[in-house]
Amino acid sequence: MLSFHLGPLAIPVSLAIVAAAWLAAHGAGLLAGRGRRVSVAADLNDMLLWGFVAARVGFVLSWFSLYAHRPLAMLDLRDGGFLPWAGIAAALLLAVWRGWRGPERRRPLAVAVLIGALAWAGGEALQQGHAKAALSTRALPQLDGAPASLPALAAGKPVVLNLWASWCPPCLREMPLLQDAQRQRSDVSFIFANQGEDEVAVREFFHKQPLRLKHVLLDPGGALGREYGSAALPTTLFFDADGRLASVHLGELSAATLASKLQTLTRSDSKE
Repeated sequence: MLSFHLGPLAIPVSLAIVAAAWLAAHGAGLLAGRGRRVSVAADLNDMLLWGFVAARVGFVLSWFSLYAHRPLAMLDLRDGGFLPWAGIAAALLLAVWRGWRGPERRRPLAVAVLIGALAWAGGEALQQGHAKAALSTRALPQLDGAPASLPALAAGKPVVLNLWASWCPPCLREMPLLQDAQRQRSDVSFIFANQGEDEVAVREFFHKQPLRLKHVLLDPGGALGREYGSAALPTTLFFDADGRLASVHLGELSAATLASKLQTLTRSDSKE
C-alpha cells in the first residue's frame, strides 16, 4: 500500500510512518524523563522541524539549476523534493548539541531518538515487504493502438508509469513536464495509465489539450491503482530495466524531483 484515504484526504503511507515514529519518540522520551522530571518534547519537535528544513534546503541546492528560473518553486513543498540524509544529519546534530548543553536531557533524548528510529525503520521494512515489487503484466487497451502489457511497452528499458485522471489538477500541471521528458529520454519508457475514465472522456481531454503523449493506456476500473495500493493521483512509479519497483512519487512532480528520480533510476541500471 502506497497511500490510504482519511476522509477526503489521500495520506501517503510514508508520511504516516514518520508521524507514528515521531509519536513513538515522544512517548519514549516522556517515559524516560519522567523520573527526572525532564521533558524532551521541545527538543524532538525542533529536531523534526530542522530536519525537515535541512532536507528541503539540501534538495534545492542539489538541483538549484532547475529551480533558478522559478525561485518561488523552492517553497512549493508539494513536489516532495527532500534530501533524507541531510535532514537526518541536521536532526542528529541538534540532538547532540542539546544533549551537550543539558546533561540531564541526554538519556531521555537518546532513548527517544532510538525508539523513534526503530519505529521508523520497522514501519519502512513492513511497507517494503508489502509493496508490489514488479512491473505489472496486466494488459490494458491503448488509446491509439491494440491492448498492450506494461513489459511489452517497456521494451527492456526503465519505466516511468504515471497514474492520472483528467479531473486531477496536479496531473494536468505535471503532464507537459512528462511530455518533454518522454521526448528527450529515449532510454526510458514513459507510460501514462488513465485511472477510472472511459475512452470517450480521455479522447475528449486530449482533444482540448496541446499534449501529444505516447503509450496512453485506458484503465477505467483503476486496476493499476489498486494493484499498487495507491489511493492518490497523480502517482508516478519508477521501475528499473528488470521491472523492479525502484521508487514512487505521490503528488505533482517538479522538474527537480523528476530529474532526481530519473538519475537514481538510470544510475542503478548502469551499475548492473
